[in-house]
Amino acid sequence: MIRALYSLATWLAQPLLRRKLRRRGQAEPGYLLAVEERFGHYAVARPLPEGGAPLVWLHAVSLGETRAAAILLAELRRLQPGLRLLLTHGTATGREEGGKLLQPGDAQVWQPWDSPAVVRRFLRHFRPDVGVLMETEVWPGLIHEAAAAGVPLALANARLSERSRRGAERFGVLMKPAYAALAAAWAQTEADAARLTSLGAPVTGVFGNLKFDARPDPALLARGRAWRQAAGGAAGRPVVMLASSREGEEAEFLKQIRALAQAQRAQAATDSVANDGANRGAGDGISAPSPGIQWLIVPRHPQRFDEVAALVAGAGFTLSRRSGWGDASPPWADVWLGDSLGEMAAYYALADVALLGGSFAQLGGQNLIEAAACACPVVMGPHTFNFAQAAQMAEAAGAARRVADMAEGLAAAQALLADPPALAGMADAALGFASAHRGAAERTARAVLALAGREPAAA
Repeated sequence: MIRALYSLATWLAQPLLRRKLRRRGQAEPGYLLAVEERFGHYAVARPLPEGGAPLVWLHAVSLGETRAAAILLAELRRLQPGLRLLLTHGTATGREEGGKLLQPGDAQVWQPWDSPAVVRRFLRHFRPDVGVLMETEVWPGLIHEAAAAGVPLALANARLSERSRRGAERFGVLMKPAYAALAAAWAQTEADAARLTSLGAPVTGVFGNLKFDARPDPALLARGRAWRQAAGGAAGRPVVMLASSREGEEAEFLKQIRALAQAQRAQAATDSVANDGANRGAGDGISAPSPGIQWLIVPRHPQRFDEVAALVAGAGFTLSRRSGWGDASPPWADVWLGDSLGEMAAYYALADVALLGGSFAQLGGQNLIEAAACACPVVMGPHTFNFAQAAQMAEAAGAARRVADMAEGLAAAQALLADPPALAGMADAALGFASAHRGAAERTARAVLALAGREPAAA
């Protein structure tokens, strides 16, 4: 009865979804691409695997899940040459990133809307041999219809915060059957496994986090180090980054660095310290006197780049955007804005210290594993429930430090910059932490192929 009501609700909501897509498409044109795919109508054919290999359907809703899917996909292709990929997404950034993963013969479409008729059209058209939902993507209609069609559907790199578990419990009459209908769930941690099991999910393995298996692009690391040498290190200006920032965090960050700049200026005036040349080319900016810090903000969502640029300018800082650098070194400015996609490894290589976005507002934090793999020390706020165990392990390993708020985070970053041995020790600890937890990709890939009936799960 509940599932029937849910199905009716999703059917009735389709006009609202179309209107929402039109609105989002005004800011992000990617949402206007192939809209009918979301309703089960396709211009692309079913991919044809080779040599008895399976058609693997990977669903990665957004950018972060797509990057995790890329790690799994590379291992699947290594273990099973000839497989074909069906890649689905829910967001424009996920789809754009996912396009980089396609090989000849693969297909990429939007996630089908979670209405029975739409999902059935999707499954009849593509007939995947196995489906993999990344991390948290539990859709009641999708899972029910896949089970009815005989398509084994697994939740991979699965995580479930306590907050999300409580939310699912409130709708348990709908969500618990959905979790129970999965063919398998492969959890990131034992805590995730326990929470998933409490909702009825068939947890058949705790494989770790796929993101530990990501290797930073050496070219991006070299780019970031070159930026640091040319515009940061050589000028004696260490770089502090607010990484993958979310709404509200940038304003607080700017407020705190403005207060720091004003306090340092007041102290300089009190001490009558000559300030000639300290703010080379600063114009009307309000940066702190030498040695100073180069501030860098990299927003989590590209649709907010212009908004954050306006915040920086409104706070009275001079601004330089990555999109204007080209192949040159970053020019002087109070604040740099990382308004590009696919360059996080370069930004982490550029930064001496990173403040973890999403952790200073009640948003659960962003992934800190990539920072660790790039040997970038992390300062994180109090809200890391989306990556609770990774955050705890990073702190225990000495790769990250926990603070109460943004002001304390900036103080911690300054303290690290003033203590080069401690900073170097955190960088080494970060690399060790990242390398110590690899192996999830192979374990997950073997389990996917076993579910498809193509490969034994044992290593």
